[in-house]
Amino acid sequence: MRCNPKISVIIPALNEEESISLVLNDIPRGLVEEIIVVDNGSRDNTATVAENFGGRVVSEPLKGYGSACLRGISMLDGDTDIVVFLDADYSDYPQDIHSLLEPLIEDKAELVIGSRLLGTRAKGALLPQAILGNKIATFLIQIFWGFKYTDLGPFRAIKYEDLIGLNMRDKNFGWTVEMQIKAVKKGLRIMEVPVRYRKRIGNSKITGTFSGTILAGFKIIYTILKYIVL
Repeated sequence: MRCNPKISVIIPALNEEESISLVLNDIPRGLVEEIIVVDNGSRDNTATVAENFGGRVVSEPLKGYGSACLRGISMLDGDTDIVVFLDADYSDYPQDIHSLLEPLIEDKAELVIGSRLLGTRAKGALLPQAILGNKIATFLIQIFWGFKYTDLGPFRAIKYEDLIGLNMRDKNFGWTVEMQIKAVKKGLRIMEVPVRYRKRIGNSKITGTFSGTILAGFKIIYTILKYIVL
């Protein structure tokens, strides 16, 4: 990796006009060279606000967290060294990006997961169903693949060449667990670092609704079971 690696941030966004400016403002610009905001079919001014605050906005009309991430990856020019995935709802602390990048820059890891369960969480920031879902998913990964994760946190960083090598496919709720399973199966060096977490601005599209919780939980378990037999 180069002494001064090119770092690109991908931010999937759906109706996040109230929070996206805060996220973009808090990203350390001297460290990050490129910020791609993927507008996943917003019906508000998310795209306009993101552009006004320095994001490179691209559109992905096919709904789904994974679809937005895949679109963001497709926009990278191949000169990127490290890719960071960050949510648009301001629940993560973009300033904590240093903690995720350090092991990659020092060549101690290929994938770094920001763990909300190891870090400091504001009261009510991570809902009970999300905590339970994380515990079940990470327990299954440990049982079947022998790697102990604590979280499926969306705030993560990975070396570009290893990201491409994972051949990511999931287009919605299975994205994070797919990446973590494939990383273990490919023998990547993986680290978790504690990150801070606060209540998001607006309502969660997943754990904020009963249907979203059920669908996400089903897809995560399905993804785990699928990779057991692949």
